Amino acid sequence: MKRFNVVVLGIFFYVSCAKDDTSRVDNPFIPSVNFTHTINLDLPQYNSLKFPNNSFVETIDGVGVKGVIIYNVDNTLYSAFELSDPNITPSSCSALLVEGIEASSNCDNANVYEIVSGKQLEGEGGYPLVRYAIRRDGNSLTITN
Repeated sequence: MKRFNVVVLGIFFYVSCAKDDTSRVDNPFIPSVNFTHTINLDLPQYNSLKFPNNSFVETIDGVGVKGVIIYNVDNTLYSAFELSDPNITPSSCSALLVEGIEASSNCDNANVYEIVSGKQLEGEGGYPLVRYAIRRDGNSLTITN
């Protein structure tokens, strides 16, 4: 019985540690970029991120492909997504327009996404927004891919 418990426990740890990043791996439109970006919430430009249900779009070179959408869910939970429309190849119009909790395409399509979960609400293609890891530590947010 002990051996069975050890095997079950080992399988549990293996599964819980497996990387679940299928939107990143399976999306043929968004190139993979590696970056780490830290935001100091004490700086005035990030003031909106101090309050739940607010977002900020970071468009610094080297942070994402076209930039990153950051959304404050409840001051402890944040979401971070690629600013590029995940259902088209990056181009001059592929950066999404963020209004409220929705991000819509600037290209000639009807793609609309929800920036809390990344789910596609309207349009064609079916890929969700590309999610980035985000962590709050004190008054700093660190976004990585």
